Amino acid sequence: MNILIAVLFMLVPAPIIYLNNRVKWVNKLGIVLICYILGIIVGNIGILPESFSGIQSTMQDVSVCLALPLILFSLDLKKWLKTAKKGIICMLLAIVSISVVVFALHLIFGASDPNTPQYAGLAMGVYTGGTPNIASIKTAIGVDETTYTMFNTYDMVISIGYILLLTSGAKAVFKKVFRLRDFEGDKNVSRDDTNNDTADPENYKGFFKPQILGKVLLAVLLSGVILAISYVVGEMATGYETAVTILLVTTLAIVCSFIKPVREIRKTTQTGMYLIYVFCFTVATMADIKMLVNINWTILSYVFFSIFGSMILHALLCKAAKIDADTMIITSTSAICSPPFVPVVAASLKNNAALLSGIATGIIGYAIGNYLGIGTYWLLERLPF
Repeated sequence: MNILIAVLFMLVPAPIIYLNNRVKWVNKLGIVLICYILGIIVGNIGILPESFSGIQSTMQDVSVCLALPLILFSLDLKKWLKTAKKGIICMLLAIVSISVVVFALHLIFGASDPNTPQYAGLAMGVYTGGTPNIASIKTAIGVDETTYTMFNTYDMVISIGYILLLTSGAKAVFKKVFRLRDFEGDKNVSRDDTNNDTADPENYKGFFKPQILGKVLLAVLLSGVILAISYVVGEMATGYETAVTILLVTTLAIVCSFIKPVREIRKTTQTGMYLIYVFCFTVATMADIKMLVNINWTILSYVFFSIFGSMILHALLCKAAKIDADTMIITSTSAICSPPFVPVVAASLKNNAALLSGIATGIIGYAIGNYLGIGTYWLLERLPF
């Protein structure tokens, strides 16, 4: 029965992807948001056996560790660094913003809760990279299941509100309140202009063509090899096994992205995103809505102020750096919610050029989120306050 449920979990994103390209309201909500909503429903109506909880944890860990290399393989880091100055600056300002907020929260709550370094590490990772990073960091820094489930539940609920805010007129508010400038450039850049599957992570057209599928399977195998090497090396780092494993997975994937034959394999981004959708559904089934009744106010404060506090500070910094509203909004989305949400917000902005920058900065976030989250935890653990 557990194996059957695991297979069904793996298949959940497929019909959603199919409907995403054919049903307007599905496309408007976005694949990730629907995976979250379905997962929360499935996980809280009492149909999953208790014996499945261990498989849930394994599925979330394995899916994200296989997905991250597949997404990072397609990143042309050298080219992007040369052409995306504004996006890089905006992403750096997003990192500065969340760093200031989590350190401030540590100063506020550190005296009353000894676990604030863990909360800060989770927040730093998830709000620079996304939900996949929080799962990696949780394992790396030893966060217990109750804390993780609580943090993840609050994050899902508040993040849904955040996305709804950004897609329902937030641009006008940012322009009026923060006086951010208009986007400069052609908003109607075609996704096809890039000749890069990274530009459209929801495009699975041609995926099952033999010449594409064969190379995709090789990329999946390479991702598995990276995970295996990282695990073996990590086991040698006594006391830091998981942290070393997670960081090594990220590092080796980035190194492989510099190998042209690997970088040019078609549909690796889409394959990685499929695993991210599986991850999102799986992790959502682990959310416990009862925790919205018995609230841990410290963790809720970390989540709420990390999202909205960093967003406000980010907007202020973008105003000072003369970065436009579209770039700020799309980069904030990619940092706080990760690349899967970027197309949803970009569609509301009617700006394909911003979409490309958002996905690129989001993939950078995937790459650095683990470093930032684990590093923040280690730093705060060693501070005397």
